[in-house]
Amino acid sequence: MRLGLLDMIGLAASLIFAIPLGNYAVFRLLDGEVALGGGLLVVAVAMVVLPQYFLDPAQILRRLLSGLLPSRLRGDDAAAPETEDDSPSLAVGSDSDDR
Repeated sequence: MRLGLLDMIGLAASLIFAIPLGNYAVFRLLDGEVALGGGLLVVAVAMVVLPQYFLDPAQILRRLLSGLLPSRLRGDDAAAPETEDDSPSLAVGSDSDDR
């Protein structure tokens, strides 16, 4: 995964809050508070992982706009008509007339 400048700034901002929370979670785990420590550790990991892998704002915007545009204005893959269907097609001048 290649990160741009804004992605690196976002990752740094997430880590600023996630590292102290993870540190506190580890101390709670070592003190025997498994539920609190485990829960906070999950939250700290989610603070870093979710924005990087699942909540990409550019991808969400791209999907939203492509859903709003007519099919002719979307990308090549969405505008191409599907030709692979199982329905029989008759060619002009074919000998398949059963009259």
